[in-house]
Amino acid sequence: MGKTFRPSHREASLLSKIESSKEQARRKALSAVRDHIDTLGNTISMKLVESKLVETNNKNSLQEQISKGLQTMCRAEDFDIDYLVAPYRHLVKQPHVVSLYLTAYLLEKLIDHKSIVDIYGSDNDIYACINKQVTKLLP
Repeated sequence: MGKTFRPSHREASLLSKIESSKEQARRKALSAVRDHIDTLGNTISMKLVESKLVETNNKNSLQEQISKGLQTMCRAEDFDIDYLVAPYRHLVKQPHVVSLYLTAYLLEKLIDHKSIVDIYGSDNDIYACINKQVTKLLP
């Protein structure tokens, strides 16, 4: 028979603090996105095309779609964000919520967009490219 885990008050308060700090970091990142939507959309789309991870026939359309995805993320509820990123949650150990959302958005939604010819590379490559640009602008 398995042992039942009953955290003490001290352990429960530590777990609560860890969870609340994660939520605070997530809210902080999402609020910072609002200030940098156009910059992020431009730099991410440019790097995806330069890295030859995304082939497109219209770079401006790709930039607009990424910016639109960022705006959608800013207005979305936590459940909607978690639902979209669920298949990609285990790409890296401690993923940045914005990078993970954009990776999922690109792979789930934009793959069918008319201006996207094809998406190359692994999910990890796409996440790494997006995360590099996100971490330059966001904490």
